[in-house]
Amino acid sequence: MKHTKTILAITLTSLLAACGGSDDNSSPDPESGIFNLGVSDNPADAEIVNIAFKQVVLKNDEGSISFDAIEGGGLKHVDLLTVQGAEVATLVSGESVPVGEYQMCIYMQNNEAAASGSSYVETADGIAGLTTNSNGSCGGVGAEDPDTGRLFLNKTFTIEEGSNTFVAEFNLAKGLQAPHGNKDYWTLKPTSVQLVNAAEIGGISGQVSSATFSECQSAAVGLELPDEYSQAVYLYPIDTILTNMADFRAENEPYLLTEVAPLASARVNPIFDEGGTETGQGYEFGFLDAGTYSLGYTCVAQQDDSDENDIDKTPPFFIHIDEQGVVVELGEVTERNF
Repeated sequence: MKHTKTILAITLTSLLAACGGSDDNSSPDPESGIFNLGVSDNPADAEIVNIAFKQVVLKNDEGSISFDAIEGGGLKHVDLLTVQGAEVATLVSGESVPVGEYQMCIYMQNNEAAASGSSYVETADGIAGLTTNSNGSCGGVGAEDPDTGRLFLNKTFTIEEGSNTFVAEFNLAKGLQAPHGNKDYWTLKPTSVQLVNAAEIGGISGQVSSATFSECQSAAVGLELPDEYSQAVYLYPIDTILTNMADFRAENEPYLLTEVAPLASARVNPIFDEGGTETGQGYEFGFLDAGTYSLGYTCVAQQDDSDENDIDKTPPFFIHIDEQGVVVELGEVTERNF
């Protein structure tokens, strides 16, 4: 079963004077602020996670402001695997937003069919559709087509004078559900999204040595694991020791008192030099709140089913090695290698 963890940062340089948008490209007045909503990603295992975005809506007590996500006359398609780590893709730019407090809805095209022209997930087994099981308007505004899904970010955020940059962080390892039961399509849980203020974030990056990978493979021998390995680094709260590092699982799958749920995970990818030669393996968390974290490395990320307790099943998921006291500072990228 394939899973990904994604930070989706939809970059939105917007300034809107009234609901519905504006064609006025003049400088913002003191009652407006530049709004940047960024899309970036850290997947664990899928080959393509493509979302066909339709619309972004900001709402507050005064009403709603909508932005169409359009590219080349059609919907804005983003393959999340092309914007990993600190990379971003732009959904909307050049609009103006009045200062104040808002909530946000992001609308995507739901697609249950296996078609590459809409939202879909591609794995080694082929293409399958992608939907979200939430819909409806956002303060009376929103894409009304029947094939539209809504991702509602209920956290209130503030647009201030000047530049405001936010990141919509998609935790797909926890929120992307593989086809199951009578469903032959993937489902994106609306609860997998949270909003982060870019002024309060930093990052973590590093490399994973071939020796660490080999040691993890050796540890997996005898656990009835298939001849398949997927490397990932998991992010945990401060002072989470190795033996307490747990997997992602559904809300109805409780954690033991000693188990600590991961906050996020990042895929380990090849690193290439300017000539295209692979020089190592690395990972990156692009958008993290400032603070101190623990990290755990695994080579069996493919065993982490977001709906189950995978530590106690056969074959199991496990974290092989940890790093402690990883400090993230505002605007800085902390390096930590395995």
